[in-house]
Amino acid sequence: MKVFVDQQRCQGHTLCAMIAPDSFQLSDIDGTSSPVNEVVPPDQEDAVREAAQSCPEQAITIEE
Repeated sequence: MKVFVDQQRCQGHTLCAMIAPDSFQLSDIDGTSSPVNEVVPPDQEDAVREAAQSCPEQAITIEE
């Protein structure tokens, strides 16, 4: 599974990093999110799916 964050859509709500802290990192400049790694480890997949569903801007895309 791979995860991507659309930087144009991300508004820095930080929900993804709260739900899946090992999978998302926040920018110190504007608080926007990016994946720690594009390829999600199997033990983090459920949290990443939850983070994607919780994103208010729907900025997170998952590729199975």
